[in-house]
Amino acid sequence: MDLQRGSVVGLLHPGEMGAAVGQCLTAAGHTVLWASDGRSAQTAARATAAGLTDAGTPRRMAAAAAVIISVCPPHAALDVAWAVHGFTGLYLDANAISPGTSREVGQLITESGGRYVDGGIIGPPPVIAGTTRLYLSGPDAAPMRGLFAGTPLEPRIVTGTATAASAVKMAYASWTKGTAALMLAARALARADGVEDALLAEWSLSQPRLAGQSERSALSGAAKGWRWVGEMEEIAHSMAAAGLPDGFHQAAAEIFRRCPAPPPAPG
Repeated sequence: MDLQRGSVVGLLHPGEMGAAVGQCLTAAGHTVLWASDGRSAQTAARATAAGLTDAGTPRRMAAAAAVIISVCPPHAALDVAWAVHGFTGLYLDANAISPGTSREVGQLITESGGRYVDGGIIGPPPVIAGTTRLYLSGPDAAPMRGLFAGTPLEPRIVTGTATAASAVKMAYASWTKGTAALMLAARALARADGVEDALLAEWSLSQPRLAGQSERSALSGAAKGWRWVGEMEEIAHSMAAAGLPDGFHQAAAEIFRRCPAPPPAPG
């Protein structure tokens, strides 16, 4: 498949990351559709700001698009794929899911005649070049790389298995978000025993970077912990499938589950 300028791309769904991904494509001259059915006003505002076109429902979007890109919380990846079951174009799952979950999504897409690309995004929402990579794998990864070429989202093909991109994302996030959970747990233990101030003072002496890093972890956990629960569980599944202990990331999921913030509005 040769994806030329002006290709019609469906995006499920334009959250903070998804909207930035969509804007990369609209700025490159592609038409990007989204589905407003069941989405929040906040999501609609993001979609409008990114220059996306409302197709109404996922089914209408799938009927018009040559490519569909899924950017959603990990726990929703399969449901999002089911919403366009029967799509026969090129489907990219760019979510933080395990290789095993990616294979399930891929089977769902390919069993009805579609083609599947495994993906994983590392970095913040891609607004400026040089900050964010889109890892891609599978036999149809090259056309997807071409779609994003020259945009702020840098596409990189990972050789190996068809789900190698998800494996990169899982290994990377096992450290970045796993260590954030570990710092939150350490502070929670110190707080429970009334020695958090002493811990922070010791960190300032012996581990001067940790105090600020733990504050950033607390802020991120409060804002995104609800989303990272599923990601930690996907990492745990990846560890178990590789014959490695999965308990640490199961515990990390519980740490994020306890972060003091309600889920955001649907969308």
